[in-house]
Amino acid sequence: MDKLWEITLGGLIDYMAEKFPNNDCVVYTDRPFRTTYSQFRRLVDETAKGLMSIGVTKGSHVSIWATNYPEWILTMFATAKLGAVMITVNTNYKIYEAEYLLRQSDTDTLILINGFKDSDYLEAINELVPDLAASSPGQWQSVRLPRLKNIIYIESGPSAPLGMYNWSQLAEFAKNVPDWRLAEAQAATGIHDVVNMQYTSGTTGFPKGVMLTHYNIVNDGFFIGESMRLTHRDRMCIPVPFFHCFGCVLGIMAGITHGSTLVPVEHFNPLRVMGAVQEERCTALHGVPTMFITIMSHPDFITYDLSSLRTGIMAGSPCPIKVMRQAVDEMHMREITIAYGLTEASPVCTQTTTEDTIERRVTTVGRSLPFMECKVVDPATGEDCPEDVPGEFVVRGFNIMKGYYNMPEATAQVIVDGWLHSGDMAARDKDGYYKITGRIKDMIIRGGENIYPKEVEDFLYTHPQVSDVQVVGVPSREYGEEVCACIILKKGGEAAPLPDDFKNFVRQNMARHKVPRYVIFLDAFPLTASGKVQKYRLREDAAALLGLAEE
Repeated sequence: MDKLWEITLGGLIDYMAEKFPNNDCVVYTDRPFRTTYSQFRRLVDETAKGLMSIGVTKGSHVSIWATNYPEWILTMFATAKLGAVMITVNTNYKIYEAEYLLRQSDTDTLILINGFKDSDYLEAINELVPDLAASSPGQWQSVRLPRLKNIIYIESGPSAPLGMYNWSQLAEFAKNVPDWRLAEAQAATGIHDVVNMQYTSGTTGFPKGVMLTHYNIVNDGFFIGESMRLTHRDRMCIPVPFFHCFGCVLGIMAGITHGSTLVPVEHFNPLRVMGAVQEERCTALHGVPTMFITIMSHPDFITYDLSSLRTGIMAGSPCPIKVMRQAVDEMHMREITIAYGLTEASPVCTQTTTEDTIERRVTTVGRSLPFMECKVVDPATGEDCPEDVPGEFVVRGFNIMKGYYNMPEATAQVIVDGWLHSGDMAARDKDGYYKITGRIKDMIIRGGENIYPKEVEDFLYTHPQVSDVQVVGVPSREYGEEVCACIILKKGGEAAPLPDDFKNFVRQNMARHKVPRYVIFLDAFPLTASGKVQKYRLREDAAALLGLAEE
């Protein structure tokens, strides 16, 4: 391909429906949802018109708080056709995080399910909108979320909770909207309009809304699929969450740009994943290393026929060489690839290909994708680093975000002269292959989930017995890293709390992957001469204290 695609997500689904009308588009094995590309386009148009009927228009902000439901994918393309912005909400969020995201993103329409695991979405939203149950849909006001006007409930059933629309009503509402209105809205949508906002944190402050355009994710998804040699004959199992770029771009967009069949799993479960691969004869499978480890170590692993697998992506956290080799040998994924990137880059910047040697595919994160520039620079001087010398990974090109929503200063800190600064340490060899060697920022990656210490620290600071707190990552064989909260307690007062008191405090208010696995009490933190906490020393000290230094 000698040029980038200039097409919106709405245009893309129309194009693929014309090119592969009878090819399976989205297939679920755990519910009666199986559509061809032409059927899927009709459902997208129906959803878009249904949303128009309740006031969703160009520029509307529509948040979706759900696991990998079919409605998630329909919302993604329906909002795109309208020129609206879809905001993805982490399924592990609880009220503390959800309120911040919905308010900061100026969400006017929320689509949600009951909840997921220990997060009760309905309870949270009823607390945020106290008048909800006493009002008709669209007729209530929320002091805490003043922009929010509509809530749509996805779960099947005769009716939605009080104050909410039911997803099934959209089909009826759509009948009142003529086709020309949808066509007009789609025609007014440009390739450089923001189509998607995904929230990611930095080492300072609360999560930031990464604004990604149609141009960003269509092209990044296409080149990801090219690296895997995807075609309309491939069937991709997607157990990674849609709310994350992994599921949204590496999964949905990589597949749709090639006319492939998407076989989503609502949320990761090794038996459901193996069952879906076997039943649908999937040729591709995505996952973080922990997912692959869980599948291959399952006692029923040998009873499933996974011989249809050819490719897929292992990413989201450092990929152990042993696990990569096992996936090739035991799961038949002879053409599995590794990708590296960050949400702000749509997200993939480098990726191995099916033609790369197994050695390259297990020891590097590949080379730069087409039409983007990647390099390694000295963090102190900004000068290019020689081959094999570690420095900061930076990138520029079509894939760079439009910016952080309503955060121009934070945007300016990471995009300098067009170059996006990743905060990750990398080295490039003579053949242009990159290795990620560490992180400049203090982000913790636990089983593929990014955890930003500052966010957990800010919350722990609200505990009345915390004098000071630092959150660091410590080694874990199972997850790569675990969260460790190092706390200096206030002197005197109440009886000394136990580590579990702080774990429960976080668990009740934040997503479970942010709950510290370890809590240790210290009298002081290691400091620099200027008084800054030396987090690298704190990590080393915590790991040694916990007996984890050698893991």
